[in-house]
Amino acid sequence: MELNPNGKSKTHRDKLGEKGFDFNYFTNTYTTKAGTVYYFCYEYGYLPIDNNFYALVKRQEYV
Repeated sequence: MELNPNGKSKTHRDKLGEKGFDFNYFTNTYTTKAGTVYYFCYEYGYLPIDNNFYALVKRQEYV
């Protein structure tokens, strides 16, 4: 993913929109023990943070 080359980053909502990101489409969610909800589209996820910024993550598979 161009905006998340290292598996973890932060970006503004406008940048995601410029890339054609659809915030209404996600394949699953992950809720942490603290109640934080990450939205995933396959292995890439996002977490809404403040001021229209999003944390971007790549799901880590632990075998």
